[in-house]
Amino acid sequence: MQVTDIQWSQTEREVAKAAFDKAYEREINALILEVREQASAIAHLEQMWGLHDFLSARRHDIDGKYDYRYSVLIFVFARLVKEGWLKIDELSGLDTDKIKKVAALSRM
Repeated sequence: MQVTDIQWSQTEREVAKAAFDKAYEREINALILEVREQASAIAHLEQMWGLHDFLSARRHDIDGKYDYRYSVLIFVFARLVKEGWLKIDELSGLDTDKIKKVAALSRM
């Protein structure tokens, strides 16, 4: 069985959605703080356009990262763990094999 063929029980879907939402909220809140800091330091037009470019790049990254398709969710969780937006223990409730796969992929 391939990672993309993994089945998700209803309980696992609920755990996965809660973990996904928690990681997204953390990253967005961190981004908001960073944008506030950058915006408060703007003194020149070039800095404003730099903030615009930064936000465009971050939006692209975040939109691509937070993909809630079950076929890729193991990989999404691994990346979120690796980047520090999610902790392995927040996936408690998922099948042990799924958690092991996330943990292994997050170390790559």
